[in-house]
Amino acid sequence: MIITHQKGRGKKIHLALDNEYQITTDIDFWAENFVKDGTDITENEWQELVNKINFKKALNKCYDLLSRRDHSEKELKTKLLRTVDSENADKAIERMKEYGYLDDEKYAKTLLKHLKDDKKMSESFIKQEMAKRGISRDIVVELLENEELDNVSAACDLIQSKYRLKLQKENGREKVFAALIRKGFKYSDVKEAFNRIENDEYEY
Repeated sequence: MIITHQKGRGKKIHLALDNEYQITTDIDFWAENFVKDGTDITENEWQELVNKINFKKALNKCYDLLSRRDHSEKELKTKLLRTVDSENADKAIERMKEYGYLDDEKYAKTLLKHLKDDKKMSESFIKQEMAKRGISRDIVVELLENEELDNVSAACDLIQSKYRLKLQKENGREKVFAALIRKGFKYSDVKEAFNRIENDEYEY
C-alpha cells in the first residue's frame, strides 16, 4: 500500500492509500510521525499509524471538552465515542485522570453545589441527575451523607422565586404543590414549605 498526504484547510493533513482518502490528522502529528510520500507500508504499519491518529484525536477532544466544563467519565466517553473507537477513548480518559483533569468525586462535589444552591433541586432529583451523568452510586451516597440538604428550604426558595406568579393564578397553590411533587419533593416537605411562607416564617 502506497501512502501519500495532502495538506487541507488550516492545520489538517489528509492521508491516502493507493490514492484513496483514508483519514485526516493535523500538521503537528504529521511532523512527529511523517512518512514520505510513495512509501510502501504494510497493513500492520498502517493500523499502528491510524491508532496513533485516533488516540491523538481522543486526547484533543478531551482537552476541548474539559476546557469548556467539567465532565464525568461517562459523559466524556459518550462524547468521545462519536468520533473515536472505544479503546482510544478509554486510553484518553485514563490519561486525563493521570493528569488530574478528570475526577468523578471532585466533579460530583461541584455538581452537587450547583444542583443544591443554584437549581434548588430536591434530594431525589439530585440523585437522579447524578446517576444520569454517570456518577457512581457509592460516590453519591457518601457525598449526600456528608451534606446537609434542606428540602423544605429549597422548596420555599422555588415557591418564592420560580412559582411566585403562578401562585396568583386560579388554583395556583394546588398547581405549584403538584409541580414541586413532580420535582421530587416529598408531600410533607412541600406542605411545611407552604406553612412557613404563609406564616411569615421564611424570608427569601
